[in-house]
Amino acid sequence: MHREIIRTDQAPQAIGTYSQAVKCGSTVYLSGQIPLVPETMEMVEGDMEAQIRRVFDNLQAVARAAGGSLADVAKLNVFLTDLSHFPLVNQVMAEYFSEPYPARAAIGVASLPKGASVEMDAVLELAWN
Repeated sequence: MHREIIRTDQAPQAIGTYSQAVKCGSTVYLSGQIPLVPETMEMVEGDMEAQIRRVFDNLQAVARAAGGSLADVAKLNVFLTDLSHFPLVNQVMAEYFSEPYPARAAIGVASLPKGASVEMDAVLELAWN
């Protein structure tokens, strides 16, 4: 199967040996996004809500570069260094997604790259549009 590498300047550039996303047929695998500001590659300033929003904005930018949107997300994985932020993720997520919501996992982790408190990755399915 043909693989297409997705890249956009509207989201942070990869900070390791990975692509922002890979499209295989109508499925797009979005790499994990942390709350980096694309223009500066620095962590977003602000509270946890600002960090969560930045992550969703980054995912949205990559989804658009792949020809889709967050409405095409079939599976979302959320990684948090403090699971007490889970209700805030739900609150902010409701502003970026509408029903029917994607499948999702929320996982507590010990640490994330660059000291981030939140990271998310996603799988998009473009064929259902």
